[in-house]
Formats: sequence, structure tokens, C-alpha cells
Amino acid sequence: MTPSDLFEAIERIADRGGEAMDVLQAIVATIVERGGATWAAVFFYDEGELIVGPHAGAAEPGERREAPIVLDGAHVAQLAVDGLDDQPLIERVAVLIARYCTSPERLT
Repeated sequence: MTPSDLFEAIERIADRGGEAMDVLQAIVATIVERGGATWAAVFFYDEGELIVGPHAGAAEPGERREAPIVLDGAHVAQLAVDGLDDQPLIERVAVLIARYCTSPERLT
């Protein structure tokens, strides 16, 4: 799957909408299952600390790339992807999923 095909698949999931945690879970699963990453996760900031949210695959931190998720000017979360060497794609996905990232308390 090409990077543009992967982004289009992720975009379709985001555009379908639904519960935030379900959408984010489907997106990180797609990054792993169709994008060739070994692991993907969304980390949320909670009182200054990062806590893991939706994730898929097996983590390999030595191969990690990250992108900030910014919502209304605030850095609210972080997209982390292991084993996918495409920083521009990861950054585009982070922008796309920002609308689904809010405080962890409001996601449940």
C-alpha cells in the first residue's frame, strides 16, 4: 500500500466518524495492518504526563517516529508509530486525527 493509499484509508475512517476512541483505535490498527508499521498509538496528556490511549501492534521504541497532535492551538496528544519510516505521513495523520483527541476524561 502506498503512503497516499494509506492516508486515504485513514481519511475514510476519520470521515465516517463515531466515538472518538473507536475511531482512533481503527486508525492506529490501519496504520499497523495496512501501512506496514509494527506499532502505532495515540498518547494523551493528562496532568502533564503522557498516557497511552488507543494502540495496535508490538512496540519497537528504537524505530519510533512521533508527531504532535494539536487541537485549538494546544498540544493535546502525540501520535507514535514504530517501523514506519515516513515522517510526513505521520504528521499528516496527526493533523487529521486532532478532531478526535481531547482530554482523556471526555473520551470515555
